[in-house]
Amino acid sequence: MSKSPPSATPRHVAIIMDGNGRWAKQRGLPRIKGHQAGADSVRAILKACRARDIEYLTLYAFSSENWVRPKPEITGLMALLKKFLREQSFELHDNQVKLRVIGHVRDLPSGVQAELRRVMDETAAYTKGTLTLALSYGGRAELTDAMRAIARRVKDGGLNPSRITEETIREHLYAPDIPDPDFMIRTSGEMRISNFLLWQLSYAELYVTPVLWPDFREPEFDAALEEYRRRHRRFGDIA
Repeated sequence: MSKSPPSATPRHVAIIMDGNGRWAKQRGLPRIKGHQAGADSVRAILKACRARDIEYLTLYAFSSENWVRPKPEITGLMALLKKFLREQSFELHDNQVKLRVIGHVRDLPSGVQAELRRVMDETAAYTKGTLTLALSYGGRAELTDAMRAIARRVKDGGLNPSRITEETIREHLYAPDIPDPDFMIRTSGEMRISNFLLWQLSYAELYVTPVLWPDFREPEFDAALEEYRRRHRRFGDIA
């Protein structure tokens, strides 16, 4: 692994977008209003990434654990996601940003799946940036799926167990061609990674801010990037 100099800009930023519900509660609003405000933050940060030449942005949009939330909230979230895809696709086209999805997409409503496929197909050839949405995603589920795929190869005789390496595991993750995040941001002050990119975050720099996601815009993003620039990534070395 190469080391990033102190002034480096991360190539790949991953974000746990937390605090929509609390933002709404503080204002006496329904939770869906917090999610709507959070969608505006997504637009702002995506635009900020393009302006700062950050190639990859991965957003924890809906975890596999989120399915336990009240049905009306889930329905509202799915409708908001569909609306976001329709509206944001123009921005992706203008900036030549590719859309990717990781997670159990098959669990999503058929209309959302169709919209995701449409936008992914239309943006597949773009090379100036990649927005990855983690939807119905769990890090443990991703690793479990990878282990099952590897086990099938071993069972079929296509892979000797003694030849399994870290690269073998990486090749069976949901998006093996996307580089690991350099920088992981979590909003709302919670000090955990919540089953997000368990394999890929091994060497990422972590940054937690008390700012709730709907209030996390360009100035807060720049403050996070400035903190990243002050870090010295050693990757196990002593230098």
